[in-house]
Parts: sequence; C-alpha cells; structure tokens
Amino acid sequence: MGSSGLAGRIAAWGTTPAEAAAHHAADAHVPPGGRHFVRAVDVDADPATTWRWVCQLGVAPYSYDVVDNLGRRSPRTLTPGAERLQLGQRVLFGPVVELESGRLLVVAARGLGQRVCGPVAMSYEVLPGRRTPSRLLLCLAVGPPRRPFVALDRAWQAVLGAGDLVMARRQLLTLRDLAEAHDPR
Repeated sequence: MGSSGLAGRIAAWGTTPAEAAAHHAADAHVPPGGRHFVRAVDVDADPATTWRWVCQLGVAPYSYDVVDNLGRRSPRTLTPGAERLQLGQRVLFGPVVELESGRLLVVAARGLGQRVCGPVAMSYEVLPGRRTPSRLLLCLAVGPPRRPFVALDRAWQAVLGAGDLVMARRQLLTLRDLAEAHDPR
C-alpha cells in the first residue's frame, strides 16, 4: 500500500501504488507541475451509503472537530437534503467544482484560501472496493511552487501534506465508520 517511509506515507496513505500514481479529478483543478497527496480506505458498506456520508462534508468536516469545526461535533446521523450537492456550493474550504452524484466530489480553494495556500483542490471518489463493497479515495492536489517563492512554497507543500495526512486520515476513518454503522445491508 503506497510508498514506504515517512515521505511515502505523507504522499500516499492506504493506497495502492496505482492509486498513488494515478491522475485524479483534483489534479485537473490546479495548474500542472504541482503534486498530490492521496489517501484511501476500504469501506464495508454499499457505495450508495458511502456516498451519502461523503455528502455530509457539506455539513461538517468529520475530522478533528476541536481543530476544524470550532469544537462542535460533526453529526453522527445523516442530515436530510445534504445529498443534494450542487456545483458552486461551499463544501469544506471552497466551492464544488466537479460533481458526479454517487461517485465524485471535487472542491477547489478560491479567494482568500487560494491566496494563502495557492491553488489547492480535493477530490473524493467512491469506487468499487477490492475486498469490501466500496472504497473511498481522497486526493489533495496542490499547484506548483510560485515564483519567487519556490523554496517557501515547497516547504509549505511538505507541511500541508503532513497536516493533511493527519486530518484526512481521521476524516476518512470517521466517514468509513459511520457508513459501516449505517449500512442498510
């Protein structure tokens, strides 16, 4: 699963080598020449249930709530209507820029977020599982270092990747656990 060592775990957690190396939907929403960080979990729930929990990201972040939700606990029950995501709707840190209901959600930084972080996009994909009914794959794509800040941007990307690993891992595990607990099968 993914590369070995700390740098490999930061770049790809829970992934196969093919998933880590693949072009993901988030990559298309940042300029070429950047990098991406890919995370994945198997989910023992049907893809429709897994997707429904991905849609909950429009309600709350499902990571470390004390850090990214002002201490409020992300809901542990499905929010009616949250599955009706729309292009342009704000989810997490930016608007939805690509959406395939039941399969793909892509969010990209805009405005202040883009000025602070540079071009950043995240894609969530619900795929058929290898050993389980579904697999949840997250890609954080980061644009190339900006001149004249190349060294600073490279350092920022390393920090962003490490921070994302901590937060995204918690998010994916939480979404997995909730999908499995609420799977109607």
